[in-house]
Amino acid sequence: MEKSVTQIALFAALIAILGLIPKIDLISGVPITAQSLGVMLCGTVLGAKRGALAVVLFLVLVAAGLPLLSGGRGGLGVFASPSVGYLIGFPIAALVAGWVVQTWRTGVGLAAFAGAALGGVVVLNIIGVVGMSVMLGKSLPEAALLAAPFLLGDSIKAVLAGLITQSIAKMRPDALLSRG
Repeated sequence: MEKSVTQIALFAALIAILGLIPKIDLISGVPITAQSLGVMLCGTVLGAKRGALAVVLFLVLVAAGLPLLSGGRGGLGVFASPSVGYLIGFPIAALVAGWVVQTWRTGVGLAAFAGAALGGVVVLNIIGVVGMSVMLGKSLPEAALLAAPFLLGDSIKAVLAGLITQSIAKMRPDALLSRG
């Protein structure tokens, strides 16, 4: 129990640390950040439940006003911005990524890539597009066009999540809770 709580807190901190990498602002008002890589890793390393809890902890800290999002953003106002769909999608993305790694009996790297791609690219962008559509008053196809620049970067992050998770499995198999 204590080990799980520590790992959940550490992965919430990882998402915050990845927010220190400078963001790239898009005209949609949703920045490209490295934080979605942290969300993917929460699921692929910690598993579905713990990964989602780590992301929820991160979002609670953001809602409390800590400037943990890329660019030093935080507070309840971020949940009324074009990014809201992505923020709501973060824990769902981690949950899906973790579920795939936990249930697929292929190699860890392939399962982690598939989980990160399904959760962190497909699911996250679907929810993000819906949020942008609502917040920007755009149709779903218009919002999807605004989200298109995210897909290449998110795909690269999914590959990185697979490689990092596979490396953790080789170096510290006991640290890979998604397979334990």
